[in-house]
Amino acid sequence: MSRAKERLRLGLIEGDGIGPEVVRATRRVVDEALAAAAASPVDWVPLLMGHRAIEEFGAPLPERTLQALEDLDAWILGPHDNAAYAAEHRREVAPGGAIRKHFGLYANIRPARAFRGVRATAPDIDLVIVRENSEGFYADRNMFAGSGEFRPTPDIAMAIGVVTRRACELIAHEAFRLASARRKKVTIVHKANVLPMTMGLFRDVCYEIAHSYPGVQVGDEHVDAMAAHLVRAAGDFDVVVTENLFGDILSDLAGELSGSLGMAASLNCSATRAMAQAVHGAAPSLAGHNRANPVALQLSAAMLLNWLGTRDGDAALVHAGERIEHAVAAAFEAGIATADLGGIASTSEFTEQICARVHRR
Repeated sequence: MSRAKERLRLGLIEGDGIGPEVVRATRRVVDEALAAAAASPVDWVPLLMGHRAIEEFGAPLPERTLQALEDLDAWILGPHDNAAYAAEHRREVAPGGAIRKHFGLYANIRPARAFRGVRATAPDIDLVIVRENSEGFYADRNMFAGSGEFRPTPDIAMAIGVVTRRACELIAHEAFRLASARRKKVTIVHKANVLPMTMGLFRDVCYEIAHSYPGVQVGDEHVDAMAAHLVRAAGDFDVVVTENLFGDILSDLAGELSGSLGMAASLNCSATRAMAQAVHGAAPSLAGHNRANPVALQLSAAMLLNWLGTRDGDAALVHAGERIEHAVAAAFEAGIATADLGGIASTSEFTEQICARVHRR
């Protein structure tokens, strides 16, 4: 049943470093895009995470923030700087990972696209990396309780990798559904030659799911070969599906190949929940200087609007997301960019340009 007439409630979590600046810039762009698309405005719900949460509640991710998220349609998450937290808080799971685990956000969708006007190492890149987000070789999120990383003696450190059929099936379906709406090509990335049980299971289950999508071409690559292929011929790839650690590494590479990690958007989602989160970190050295590039989070928010619009059958939300994407592309083509992309625009100046362009067809 369509929920297009209901007013959405979206969480707004500013986080650390440049987080407050890019989150506020993203909120402005979303509000303008919704108005331009004749979509209902959203109710924003500010929530604390990171250093401000530690100061006020004694924890980087307070329980009240998690409880509040339960009642929201989706949320926008700013970056966190957990490396700078006090030692007792660094031992905890990073806030973003804790939220993903708590809500079962098993898919991390990371597009990489070269824009005209941005100098890209791979000017023909236009792909999406679909990263399994709940297990694999990331020790902070593959156990029910505690970490999959431990030290049995002072001189030995160990980590457990977890691969389950159910998680492989879920992420494979996500990848093949996405490819069905794009160029109909999926590449499975693994390392089954040296990890035949874990990565072999991942590869084989993805191939099994491929039978349900006969219109989609499928192949596979070892992760090291895939890294080389991205550098040499990124334009050959459409949708790449892989496990958690490999997806994290390859998506950073793809982001740089498209021009800058500052443009790398992502969406964390399950079948019922979604969170927009830029790939980059908190960049504390840039905080407060109005120099941060807000594009990654703005494009992440566009992905979130598209996801919500598709879920709820609300074409206006999808249209609002498309307006943000088109506005970013138009700004780049006009030579407007922040310093990390060789431009001179400040965070606020770039955001003003995007806000103006979302109203243009």
